[in-house]
Amino acid sequence: MRVSKEQAAENRARILAEAARLFRERGLSGVGVDALTEAAGLTHGSLYSQFGSKERLAAAAVEHALTESALSRLPAEGGPAELAAAIGRYLSPRHRDAPGQGCAFAALGCEMPRQGPALRKVFTDGLRERVARFAAMLPGRRHEAPEEQALALLAGMIGALILARAVDDPALSDRILAATAAELQDRLPKA
Repeated sequence: MRVSKEQAAENRARILAEAARLFRERGLSGVGVDALTEAAGLTHGSLYSQFGSKERLAAAAVEHALTESALSRLPAEGGPAELAAAIGRYLSPRHRDAPGQGCAFAALGCEMPRQGPALRKVFTDGLRERVARFAAMLPGRRHEAPEEQALALLAGMIGALILARAVDDPALSDRILAATAAELQDRLPKA
């Protein structure tokens, strides 16, 4: 049975959304093709006709997750106040507790060194884009370029979220989020 272009596009979008969610929830190696097709309500043939392999699907799903993330939707014309608000949202219990809808950098970053070049390139390109977006929102400091400030900010945010998700003590997890948010927000230049 032939699938229309519209249906193929809908299938692709559904596969990407479900794969992005599952990979962030369970990790790249924790999700098989069966789980992906079941979650999308499609067949193996649909998945392979759209992507060719799980590796290509993973690269497309990570790119989708990065494109759909809240960090990618920060206003380009924003400033330190918008960044402070974004830090607060990012380092929140709500974000911590929803990895399937959350940041792909925090959910998948620890797995990237073991992935192939195509997936690592998608991840790296996504990080570079976020750094550029953050840097555009930061006024330069005397001794530090905005890109370096943006890198440090993102690394702090992502690392704190990873740690907050990793510990088995809810009170410590909350403290990691709150302390890091306060410290990073305090270091932002005042508008």
